[in-house]
Amino acid sequence: MKICVFGPGAIGSHITARFAKGGQAEVSVLARGAQLEAIRARGITVRTPEEEFTARPRAEADAAALGPQDAVVVTVKAPAVPGIAAAISPLLRPDTPVVFVLNGIPWWWEDAPDVLDPDGVTRAAVGLDRAVGGVVWSACTVTEPGVVQVQTAANRLIMGERSGEATPRLKALAAALEAGGMGGVVSPAIRTEIWTKLLNNLTNGPITLITRQDMRTTFNDPVVMAAARAVMQEGMAIAAALGHPLGPEIEKNVLRSVTLAHRPSILQDFEAGRALEFDALLEVPLQLARAAGVSAPTLELLVALARKTVGRG
Repeated sequence: MKICVFGPGAIGSHITARFAKGGQAEVSVLARGAQLEAIRARGITVRTPEEEFTARPRAEADAAALGPQDAVVVTVKAPAVPGIAAAISPLLRPDTPVVFVLNGIPWWWEDAPDVLDPDGVTRAAVGLDRAVGGVVWSACTVTEPGVVQVQTAANRLIMGERSGEATPRLKALAAALEAGGMGGVVSPAIRTEIWTKLLNNLTNGPITLITRQDMRTTFNDPVVMAAARAVMQEGMAIAAALGHPLGPEIEKNVLRSVTLAHRPSILQDFEAGRALEFDALLEVPLQLARAAGVSAPTLELLVALARKTVGRG
């Protein structure tokens, strides 16, 4: 099985290394700049609480050098997806699944606003039949080109067909990931999984953008934690109104995650001057809430303040 990971940031590098470590696939990665040079020269080193290992996938800058794949995993941030959609084409056969491991509401979501896929370029280049939803749970950071520090002991990639079917193509990908020591899960309800992760993003994203501090430091303040709890309840109400109710255990998981001394990816991107997943993570969920008639005053306030923080208005 040939697997290409498109976009080796922290998450993409971790997933690539796990596929390569598992030994069940011929693994390649599309990268650029210092990351490309580092992977070519030294591979990808992953440091976790339990181990350190180095994987050496093939690294290229041009998809044409790799040719058609059995599966493609896209780990670029949501704002970059339309810009790289055409570049994926050389990797695709008619039946090649493309797993979009994204934060927030993805471009393929029903009734997704045009801002997530301007002019439908991703839909035209990839197609809905190839599109697979992906949700990753892994707190990690690129500490230097080619090196990823993973803070969480339990890491997993959840994948799901838009139809909910547990297809052989996803089962094979999950097995290849499991062989490398990372959880690979095929979900029959990928939209609910997306909202589960999004609840974390809604809770910690806008607040840490405002405080410019890691989650543990930010939420150590009981007043800030109270605001986070209010956002959680609002987020759960939005998800339920859209037909994706979240169980009561989700709140416990979110509260556990905010004890990590981890800077959420949207804060890392802001501090590094990279494009932010602001629409997919914050603006579009609010739009969906308004369309569903769900009141979310705390989330509205925090997103408004976060807009000011990042210079969006």
